[in-house]
Amino acid sequence: MSGKEVFGLRDGGGAEDALLDVPAPAKINLFLHVVGRRADGYHLLQTAFRFVDLCDRLDFALRDDGRIVCENTLPGVAPENDLIFRAATALREACGVRQGASIRCRKTIPAGGGLGGGSSDAATTLIALNRLWRTGLTRDQLLRLALPLGADVPIFVFGRPAFAEGIGERLSALPMLERAYVIIKPAAAIATASVFSHPDLTRNSPSFIMSVFADWLMANKAANDFGEGSGENPSGSICSDGKIGCAYFGRNDLEPVVLAENPGVRRVRLFLGQLGFQSRMTGSGACFFVEFATLAQARMCQQKIAAKIAETGKRDALIENTWVCQGLNDHPLRYWID
Repeated sequence: MSGKEVFGLRDGGGAEDALLDVPAPAKINLFLHVVGRRADGYHLLQTAFRFVDLCDRLDFALRDDGRIVCENTLPGVAPENDLIFRAATALREACGVRQGASIRCRKTIPAGGGLGGGSSDAATTLIALNRLWRTGLTRDQLLRLALPLGADVPIFVFGRPAFAEGIGERLSALPMLERAYVIIKPAAAIATASVFSHPDLTRNSPSFIMSVFADWLMANKAANDFGEGSGENPSGSICSDGKIGCAYFGRNDLEPVVLAENPGVRRVRLFLGQLGFQSRMTGSGACFFVEFATLAQARMCQQKIAAKIAETGKRDALIENTWVCQGLNDHPLRYWID
């Protein structure tokens, strides 16, 4: 294919015939409370989603033969079960599209980490093909296609940090402070279903209204910005328990189950605590994050983790990877749909 390339699309001399290097960002759960369970077995949640700039990247090219071809599905996953393929198929069937698409995904977000990589890839597929195929669906229409694909897919279509309720489909936009994160990936992957089915999972956390969390963010802003730009505390805020990093609202109800059942993940949690960092698990794990006011503070945290791993020589047995990420106030594709 020929034509002029610009960020995110290629013009083939008229309509776009390809969308290139399209981002699919990771998410973190700032807290995650399980507040009940429906009769059909689905758990009722309250959580706050935030996007970070750790992204998978996808390329989409039109096909005239009507086929949807995913060029690099996850190992062990049949193409027809891949979330990207399912998202493309759902959009095509909903709109009666005759064109097809070739889709390539370059993974950065780890699987089994609680960062929503597969869900984000599916949402980016819906948004990108809605544009490439010129189907013209609104955000609300895409949200209706997103939910059957998975409980985390709607937040990526919604496009803004959000307070989520229900099974994750009731979303309310939530203003966020500027924050940076170190994300730590243990050398383990967690199956979400095994966590939610565990008999020891807390399923009766008290419910609250969104303003409680929003008010907490504002009330704790000054404490969580301690040391920003002053040079007095380059590692970040000091929490009431002496740990370094911003304080966190509530808890992650899934974390105790994951720690109890996965010794390797538990060791990473203890390792971070021994270094003085206030960490929290995201989603159903296995990744942890440490929140800071600035990227400079986050980079110092990452350097401290790397130095300690080098000293102990236990990287392969303990931590698979770390990333310094900026918290995003919008999904990168938010304005691709109405």
